[in-house]
Amino acid sequence: MKHHLAAILAVIFASLTPIAPASAHPHVWVTIQTDILFDKDGAATGVRHSWSFDDAFSVYATQGIAQNIKGTFTREELAPLAQENVTALKEYKYYTMARADGKRLREPFADVTDYWLDYKDDILTLNYTLPFKTPVKAKDLVVEIYDPEFFTYLAFAAKDPAKLTNAPANCSFTVSNPGEGQFPSSQRLDKSFQASEANAGSGARYASKVLVKCK
Repeated sequence: MKHHLAAILAVIFASLTPIAPASAHPHVWVTIQTDILFDKDGAATGVRHSWSFDDAFSVYATQGIAQNIKGTFTREELAPLAQENVTALKEYKYYTMARADGKRLREPFADVTDYWLDYKDDILTLNYTLPFKTPVKAKDLVVEIYDPEFFTYLAFAAKDPAKLTNAPANCSFTVSNPGEGQFPSSQRLDKSFQASEANAGSGARYASKVLVKCK
């Protein structure tokens, strides 16, 4: 049985076998920044994500990648890993869902249009743009970001967590994070990383959200 550590990085530990079910908790921690994109008609056209992984996972994910300069990686060197990231994320709907005027949008997004990985200060950051299949014009738009299996915990950055690009002047936003205090650092990837069936389906309860209101 193979286990996915994080669909984000398409890392598979074929040798890991969980001994017993465990309570659901995340093992990869991601700090996110999200940009909601709008067109000239005031409709949302897509979401641009920037996701920075925790230091332990950043170190693990980059092991074995050739580098010209020790201690750093270029976008070109990380390109194959970036491609694996977005390919794996597709299966999980890119960890991104949306609601418009209170109604959940089914399969709202098309495939990623552009993507790359950055590496700075020992932290790996995935950047990608996720376009809506059809532009969304709504008074209330909610973008939810979460791992359905709750293996990965995604929470907004304290500084510049989100923004609206080209949005009408009457649009504003707020962000909502799930409570991180309930997941002690001892449960991070560098301390424990056994996947569990108990995780399945619990991620939606811990979604981080961008709530956009347009008057």
